[in-house]
Amino acid sequence: MAEVLSQSQIDALLNAARSGELDVDKPAEKSAEQKYRKYDFYSPRKFTKDRLKMLNSIFESYARVINSRINALLHATCEIEVDSVEEQRYYEFSNALTESDVVALAKIDLGHLQGDDPILVHLDTPVVLSMLDRLMGGEGDPDPTLANDYNLTDLELDMYEGLVRDLISVMGGSWENYITLKFDYVRTEVNPTLVQLIGYEETVVIVGINIDFPNCKGRMSLCLPGEMLTNIFSEISKNTSRRSTGEDKSEEIFDTLRDSELEIVAELARTRILLSDLYHLNVGDVVDIKRSKDSPVFLNIGGRRWFDGRMGTSNKQVAVKIGETYIKM
Repeated sequence: MAEVLSQSQIDALLNAARSGELDVDKPAEKSAEQKYRKYDFYSPRKFTKDRLKMLNSIFESYARVINSRINALLHATCEIEVDSVEEQRYYEFSNALTESDVVALAKIDLGHLQGDDPILVHLDTPVVLSMLDRLMGGEGDPDPTLANDYNLTDLELDMYEGLVRDLISVMGGSWENYITLKFDYVRTEVNPTLVQLIGYEETVVIVGINIDFPNCKGRMSLCLPGEMLTNIFSEISKNTSRRSTGEDKSEEIFDTLRDSELEIVAELARTRILLSDLYHLNVGDVVDIKRSKDSPVFLNIGGRRWFDGRMGTSNKQVAVKIGETYIKM
């Protein structure tokens, strides 16, 4: 339905046209339309925004870890940050690959959580070559004559596997706040377009990580199978539920502490004497501590003063009767 202008709006437009503020010959510019991503009702989303935010936080931590490792390994300065975390179908990731791409496969080692679908790690070829050049002592400058369909040599593949194996091995550390996972390198696929590693319609989460060197930029993409993530999230929920509904074990903890041994030091007094006097002390000598016999005795636990008391005997044994407490329990 066309918008209907009020009389005041019509008068304002006429006044603007008469004063020249409004160019009637120039067509009105269309306002930029906001683009929305179409929702596929036939394939509903499996992961909520909260789950994707959790993954974003996890891989931001992972990006910081590999940033320091790459800087130390290559003796270079680079910036690594998470660019996107999106739920997609596997064919969207697979269609972006070419015959010359190299994809590393990884798996998690956690018993029943280990799925059949592998985790895929892809690095852009230019940034891979730049990193390998730095490993061999070069400056990592990109080759402008490099063909788009360049295939890595056997030596470069061997070095690439060692590099990716190291990046995959530290991936589990970023999950420690939620669950204990161990990621293991499996193998490298030289031509991923010929191998169907995951079902084309399977749900996956694609994590995009930007790698920015001073003279080269690239992207690292991680493809996480949806079934694996579903199992992991369900296990995280179980662990959280156990922690929130767990039994109160305070009494059991106190029972354990009650049986623990604790050293208590009774301090009569402190005084200063010369080293020569200490050297000549003999049995029967008297050291003046400048305190009366009724002065309290201090009880120290762990090097801190906890109580004071009075010297006495109990069952013919030397004992101290607690008087004042210095540290509140």
